Amino acid sequence: MNYIPDRITAEPGRGQDPRDGESLDVQTWPVEPGRYRLVAAKACPWANRSIIVRSLLGLEDVISLGLPGPTHDARSWTFDLDEGGVDPVLGYERLQEAYFARYADYPRGITVPAMVDIPTKAVVTNDFPWITHDLYFEWRDHHRPDAPNLWPDDVRDEMETVMKRVFTEVNNGVYRCGFAGSQEAYEDAYDRLFTALDWLEERLTDRRYLMGEAITEADIRLFTTLARFDPVYHGHFKCNRNKLTEMPALWGYARDLFQTPGFGETIDFDQIKRHYYVVHEDINPTGVVPKGPDLANWHSPHGREKL
Repeated sequence: MNYIPDRITAEPGRGQDPRDGESLDVQTWPVEPGRYRLVAAKACPWANRSIIVRSLLGLEDVISLGLPGPTHDARSWTFDLDEGGVDPVLGYERLQEAYFARYADYPRGITVPAMVDIPTKAVVTNDFPWITHDLYFEWRDHHRPDAPNLWPDDVRDEMETVMKRVFTEVNNGVYRCGFAGSQEAYEDAYDRLFTALDWLEERLTDRRYLMGEAITEADIRLFTTLARFDPVYHGHFKCNRNKLTEMPALWGYARDLFQTPGFGETIDFDQIKRHYYVVHEDINPTGVVPKGPDLANWHSPHGREKL
């Protein structure tokens, strides 16, 4: 899928990135507190990242947050969690309206997260990896004083390599399993996924976070998949060699992050399960949402402080 490649930058004209070569206009927009609304459903792992980054950096009073409900139809995510089913800032029932306010015949998927320009009520960008990247680099003047360094210079090259593998083999790997169209494709995807998870299990055995002693963007990108693994991917996507709870280092790591302010409060397991089991009618035609698993153990001690 191609995304709207606009960027919100601290300096006008910086960072234009017309990667897809298509006809949508490429613009840079100015960093301006109060101007933009981040629309991000808690159910979606890609959107969940942006909610976490916004919280960790202390941007809650600078960029407002709109929360669509966990399910959507072929047209769009909807604001059914809000009173009257209408976003209180944008006045929209559907996120689709923000896309159409920018492009009357928008040809691509209506995705979250999306940054929306409040004055025009038009979408700015839905390019999810660049949204979190720019929340860190371009909004620095508005971060809270003790905001974490999510992109440390001394490990940047290695971090980019780790994030690429996490993205292709884990974030996308679970979807490759779930939507495989043949037994052969599924088994190949399954093997690739668990090869990557075994690599992560080994990496996290003797280090607290992916890049060492501090949380980085790499951890945020992995966490949102791990949080959905046992409730959804293990059963719904047939990623069932083992559960997350059966991988000691990854399970301790996931709980460590979950219990870190900015992470766990962004996770709504009921919304997550409703999204996958209701929306994916081709995989789960009955729409039945499983009651389990018991998720109370996410609050249990993880013992990772010693690392």
